[in-house]
Amino acid sequence: MNKKAVRAWVMYDWANSAFATTMMAAVMPIFYSDIAAGNLSKTTATAYWGYTQSIALAFVVLFSPILGAIADAASSKRTFLTFFIYMGAIASILMAFVGEGQWILASLLVILGTLSFSGANVFYDAFLPDLVPEKKRDEVSTRGFAFGYFGGGILLAINLLMIQHPSWFFLPDSLVATQLSFASVGVWWVAFSLPLFRHVHDKKRENTIKKKARTYAVEGFRQVKSTLIGLNKYPELLKFLIAFWFFSDGINTIVKMATIYGREIGIGTNDLILALLITQFIGIPFTLLFGKIATKFGSMRTLIGTLAFYLMIVILGYFMQTAAHFYLMAMLVGVVQGGSQAISRSIFSRLIPVNRSAEFFGFYSLSGKLAAVFGPFLMGIIAQLTGSSRFGILALALFFIVGILMLFKVNEEKGQQEANIAHASS
Repeated sequence: MNKKAVRAWVMYDWANSAFATTMMAAVMPIFYSDIAAGNLSKTTATAYWGYTQSIALAFVVLFSPILGAIADAASSKRTFLTFFIYMGAIASILMAFVGEGQWILASLLVILGTLSFSGANVFYDAFLPDLVPEKKRDEVSTRGFAFGYFGGGILLAINLLMIQHPSWFFLPDSLVATQLSFASVGVWWVAFSLPLFRHVHDKKRENTIKKKARTYAVEGFRQVKSTLIGLNKYPELLKFLIAFWFFSDGINTIVKMATIYGREIGIGTNDLILALLITQFIGIPFTLLFGKIATKFGSMRTLIGTLAFYLMIVILGYFMQTAAHFYLMAMLVGVVQGGSQAISRSIFSRLIPVNRSAEFFGFYSLSGKLAAVFGPFLMGIIAQLTGSSRFGILALALFFIVGILMLFKVNEEKGQQEANIAHASS
């Protein structure tokens, strides 16, 4: 195991989590509600934010499996990862120029940034089986999420200080500070990706013949078609993907919609951002802890336990009325969010053939993002039909319940055997 490459891989979570915290979860949803969509009602702004997230993830669904297959065929995961990092950073910087009432421009840039963030993660995740032996993946995967919480939390703390005290940073007002916080995400993302650019490389393949990009694209489409047809060879993987489809929808919807939902019911900006900052730093020790728990008690049991915890969070979200409630919900999310995502990633890595990791992680992203299209969209529809997003929050419980029931049907050991057989025969 190349320790420098593993450290660089882990450090990328530090880099890209700036987008997850400032753009997806904390600052941008409030800016969207108050400034970019300030000429709309709060309920309409919540709905449009939900639709924006759904459209962004729909694009990810369309491209992820194709890109993964092309990257495997061309041994070019790093090239695609680099492209998406720079595209996401540029989208973040351009958000600094969004002004009052420009919700269409804000939505377009959020779509581009989210596509870049999610697209990069396909190739980032696909490096895990290349860099880390099977027994170490739970530990390294959770360490990556812990670093992500720390890095994203640090930049979010800086941005919060900028917004609350713009004069400390020689800025005229909070609006300018908010806009500059978006630009800081792009700079942070690229700067802390430099170790990954330097130390993480694709595995060299023997007898690789260089081909034109069009040829790789054709091979990629053929491979996706082949994978779709051949998924019946991996029944345990397929069951896990269906479970992931449901519970990841619930998790992603909570992350993307909690802040704008809190704004809708009248919770103050500073309370919303500070609560999410607390989420980041609570996530650091608990993500690492869940890595240890998974090693001792089993990955599948631990994952199911985190999802049961999410059910309590959804119920609290339905009854949430005050800032204190939001703080409590944010702390509970911090306890399980990183652990559930990291353990899911490591379980999946054991159920796929190693030589087709980028392709299958494209499907992993496809499964999660396809699901995540529906959660924000559902909340948007419910918000517009009822005049409140509260019932949309409660509906998320169904996603966790179905996900848990499906996980009970997955035989992880049998799934590993299916993956090994497929790898040996290829």
